[in-house]
Amino acid sequence: MATKYLATKPISTILSEAENKGEHALKRALGPINLVTLGIGGIIGAGIFVLTGTAAAQFAGPAIVLSFAIAGLGCVFAGLCYAEFSSMIPIAGSAYTYGYATMGELVAWVIGWALVLEYAFGAATVAVGWSGYVSSLLGFFGVHLPFNATPHLAFTLFGHAVSAQVDVFAMAAIFVITFVLVVGVRESANFNSAAVMIKVSVVLVFIGLAVSFAFAHWTHMVHNWHPFIPANGGHFGQFGWSGIMRGAGVVFFAYIGFDAVSTAAQEARNPQKDLPFGILGSLIVCTILYIIVAGLLTGLKSYTTLNVAAPVADGAAEIGARWGVILIDLGAIAGLASVMLVMLLGQSRVLYTMSHDGLLWPWVSRIHPRFRTPYITSMVVGVFVAFLAAFFPIAFLGELVSLGTLLAFTIVCLGVIIMRARAPEIHRPFRTPLVPLVPIGGMIVSLSLMFSLDAPAWIGFGSWLIVGLVIYFSYSRQHSKVQRALASGTAAKVPSR
Repeated sequence: MATKYLATKPISTILSEAENKGEHALKRALGPINLVTLGIGGIIGAGIFVLTGTAAAQFAGPAIVLSFAIAGLGCVFAGLCYAEFSSMIPIAGSAYTYGYATMGELVAWVIGWALVLEYAFGAATVAVGWSGYVSSLLGFFGVHLPFNATPHLAFTLFGHAVSAQVDVFAMAAIFVITFVLVVGVRESANFNSAAVMIKVSVVLVFIGLAVSFAFAHWTHMVHNWHPFIPANGGHFGQFGWSGIMRGAGVVFFAYIGFDAVSTAAQEARNPQKDLPFGILGSLIVCTILYIIVAGLLTGLKSYTTLNVAAPVADGAAEIGARWGVILIDLGAIAGLASVMLVMLLGQSRVLYTMSHDGLLWPWVSRIHPRFRTPYITSMVVGVFVAFLAAFFPIAFLGELVSLGTLLAFTIVCLGVIIMRARAPEIHRPFRTPLVPLVPIGGMIVSLSLMFSLDAPAWIGFGSWLIVGLVIYFSYSRQHSKVQRALASGTAAKVPSR
């Protein structure tokens, strides 16, 4: 019986689904530039505008640049593995589909459920950050709203008094992004491309201002960079090398998004060629920008002062560029909006694929006849994420998202090794170099970052997985297309052990 849960989905079946066209299929409208900007749109956001300062102040000090380098290295390893899978299996399910093809249905379900956590909770986290920047910008101009953007609600639940803070701006942002996603993937890509151009331009402006200041005030910069690695405070993660690792685990959230490129596989015009380009291109560009910004920011201001909502804007204020503060606020608003779009896009596409496999209800994969998007799923996800953004604090959501993503990365890296051994003859338009060294490196970095995170995040993550397993054993197992094929003696394949 246990082997039933290890049944894999045949590659031939996956590839035939990827070629499906018509009004019930996703629309192929994305080229290589769209995919690169999609990746950049998903990556540059809360990490560069918020987490850089927080992680430097609390964990790593100026050595936050090493934290970004370590997290980026793990992402490069994982990105190379994603690139091989996405070119070989160009379908919207991302790591979920790759796991289904290599390690079986139950593992695939766990990955898919972890991706739901990554994208839904990630979008909610970013929405809260977006709301903070909007409020900050309005306050900068002295705009006073006729209503409270974060009112408190008091109610009774099971006989207990509950007080909750509702983030109206965060909810509104999610609803607008959801509307854009329902209307169509081309419109979504155009919206994202415009937002990416704005925020990358703003990041480059900040780099230019900071470099000019550094040349004129080099002693000031060096003073703030010392000590580069602050002494450990006596506990794991409080500075020192353990703080660098803890910082890497926290800022890893900043890299979440490049894997969303693979969820657009069925909407790419030439997925075998363009998906690896989009994944690796966006990851390399963003890693370089992150390291440069982190280094300059900790030089402009002492790391002890950077635990604020808008550290990059504060860095511009330190230079004395008032107009730069406004520009950075606008760039953050545009940047975080594009991150929300990419995460919600990835979320709906993963659920679409899981439903198509019979693991979720049929309405989840229903396609709009005109817009050719999974419109019901997009709307349901939008309401769920808006609820998360409105009621949950940003700090708790962030580490949960990192755990879900790191688990997916680990399994994708392992999947490359398994597929090379099991099916070496399959055509791979892109091949991960130095297998198994690169996948093993990705697994080691990902697992190390997972175990550097706090216990409350693990408790929340474990609870989330339990909910997912209840759904799997109560619904998915009975409706799985692979399980039905296995029962009838066709198609499904159980991996050898």
